[in-house]
Amino acid sequence: MKALFIGGTGTISTHVVALAQQRGWDVTLLNRGTKPLPAGVQHMAVDIHDEEAVAKALADKHYEVVAQYIGFTADDVERDIRLFRGKTRQYIYISSASAYQKPPVDSLITESTPLVNPYWEYSQNKIASEKVLMAALRAEAFPVTIVRPSHTYNGTTPPVAVHGNNGSWQVMKRILDGKPVLIPGDGTSLWTLTHASDFAKGFVGLMGNPHAIGHAFHITTDERMTWNQIYQTIADELGQPLKALHVSSDFLARHGEQYELRGNLLGDKACTALFDNAKVKRLVPDFVCTTSMAEGLRRCVRYTLSHEELQVPDEAFDAWCDRVVDALDAADNAFRSAILWSARR
Repeated sequence: MKALFIGGTGTISTHVVALAQQRGWDVTLLNRGTKPLPAGVQHMAVDIHDEEAVAKALADKHYEVVAQYIGFTADDVERDIRLFRGKTRQYIYISSASAYQKPPVDSLITESTPLVNPYWEYSQNKIASEKVLMAALRAEAFPVTIVRPSHTYNGTTPPVAVHGNNGSWQVMKRILDGKPVLIPGDGTSLWTLTHASDFAKGFVGLMGNPHAIGHAFHITTDERMTWNQIYQTIADELGQPLKALHVSSDFLARHGEQYELRGNLLGDKACTALFDNAKVKRLVPDFVCTTSMAEGLRRCVRYTLSHEELQVPDEAFDAWCDRVVDALDAADNAFRSAILWSARR
C-alpha cells in the first residue's frame, strides 16, 4: 500500500512515517528536502505551494493515503482538493485540538464539541480548512479524514506552557539558576501531553481504514496532569527546587504578544483539556498510549541535558520573564504599602 506524506519530517510525522513503514506501508515524502529524510522512504522534492510543479510530479501517481501535515489555511486544502481529486482513496488532514471551543463549556472534549476559538488565528484557519474539506466530502465524496492532535511532543525537549522562541531550554535554565518560573493561572488546570510515538499508533491505525472516511478524530493520551505537576516533574529531574510564580493568563497574553500567548494560552493551554478517545479506539482497538506523561517529561529533560545543541540561550525571553517577575513584585509591594498607609490613618 502506498502513502504520500506532505511534509513528513516534523515533530509528529517523523514517528508516524516510521511506524507506517514498520507496518508495511510504501511511504513517499513530498517536501522541499531541506531536512534529513528517514531511511527507506521515497522522496518527491517539490514545494507543495508550487501547484503546477506538484501536479506534474503527480501525473501518473495514485496513493491509498495522502497525509497533509503542513496545511494551515483554507487555501491550502482547496489546492489539495484540486491536486488529489481522483488520486487517493483517503486524504488525512492534520488539524488541531486547539480548534475546539474556547472557553470550553464542558471539560470533557469529544469530536462533536463545537469548533470555536476566538483567540488564535492558527486555530481559526484550521477550522476554516475543516469546513472546506467537509464541504468537498458532501459535494463530491472527497475522501477526507480529519485528525486533531493536542499537545504532542517527540521526546527531545520538555513541553511547557510558556516559553520563548528557542523552545523550553531557557525555562529549564531558569530552574537550574534558581530563578522564578512563570506558570499560567494558579497552575491547577489539567493538561494532556501525548508522545508522538503513541500518537502514531492511532494515526497509522486510521490509514486505509474505510470507516474513517468522513470523520474527525482526536488522538491523545487519556492521562492528564496539572501544570504545577508538569513543571514540578521537570524540576525534580533537574534536581532543583521549583520556584513557581503563578501569573494570570490574561496578564501574560497582554504582555507576551511576541510569544503568541493570547492564542497559546487563552486559546489553548490555559484551559483544562480532557479528551474522550473512545471514537478512535473503536476503529483502532490497539491504540494504547504507553509513555506516561511523567516518564516522558523525565526523558525529555535527560535528552536535552545530554545534547548541547538543544541548549540554545534565549536572553530576550529570560529578560521578559524577569520583567514580569519585577512587575508583580512591584505591584505586591505597592499594595502592601497602601494597606499599611491605610492602617495608620
